[in-house]
Amino acid sequence: MNMNNMFKELFSSVQAEEELKNQTKAFLARKTQGYTKLKTKNRKYFLYTAACVCLFFMLFGGHWLYFTPIAQISIDINPSIEMSINRFEQVIFVNDFNEDGREFSDTLNIKYKNYADAIEQILNNDIITALLSDNEVMTITVIGSDGQRSAKILSGVEACTARQNNTYCYFASSEEVAVAHEMGLSCGKYRAFLELQLLDSNITSETVQRMTMREIRELIDRLSSDSENHSSSYNNRGNGYHGRGGGHGWRNGETLP
Repeated sequence: MNMNNMFKELFSSVQAEEELKNQTKAFLARKTQGYTKLKTKNRKYFLYTAACVCLFFMLFGGHWLYFTPIAQISIDINPSIEMSINRFEQVIFVNDFNEDGREFSDTLNIKYKNYADAIEQILNNDIITALLSDNEVMTITVIGSDGQRSAKILSGVEACTARQNNTYCYFASSEEVAVAHEMGLSCGKYRAFLELQLLDSNITSETVQRMTMREIRELIDRLSSDSENHSSSYNNRGNGYHGRGGGHGWRNGETLP
């Protein structure tokens, strides 16, 4: 091999190595760029997914917080309705417990309003105004397991009804309302039903459901009066018997036979 051929082969070898090196660099550059794009794409997908998950939990959590009742307000005059109140003191549900309550609730626009505004609207309703003017009785019962929240709501209800005649406000436990609902009664009528049953065990929940609160109170008063008169009459007869015996013994110096 002469000198010229040897230089040619060496030069060709160097060129081949240089070309292979350049090809390798280009290949690695293409692959590296692909990995970078893939990594960026995966990162964007991850961030998008995480954002969607966070948004879902925010919406679900917010929905749960808003639509979870923390208290109920039972309004009884016949119609009878109950409002469910959330932690933001807004009305989220309105339930009726008889046909009158169903018809009455249809005339109201109190859902998603503050409970105090809802009470004011109910008190100013033509049906309720007419009933109270006719000497009907309204009871408003606040039901809840959180004593502090319930006390605050009850205080607000009492402020709303301060100028109303024949309107009475109470507090009841959540256990009471559960039993009342099982019997198909609002909480106010359930409490009245318990009073009636102590006086007359034949009174049924169906009977109470059809009565106005005024009729219920009048029946309670009448039965209570009858019971007191009966008790008084019985005691008088008893005291008279013992009085006669004592008097007879003292007057004649004799003992009773």
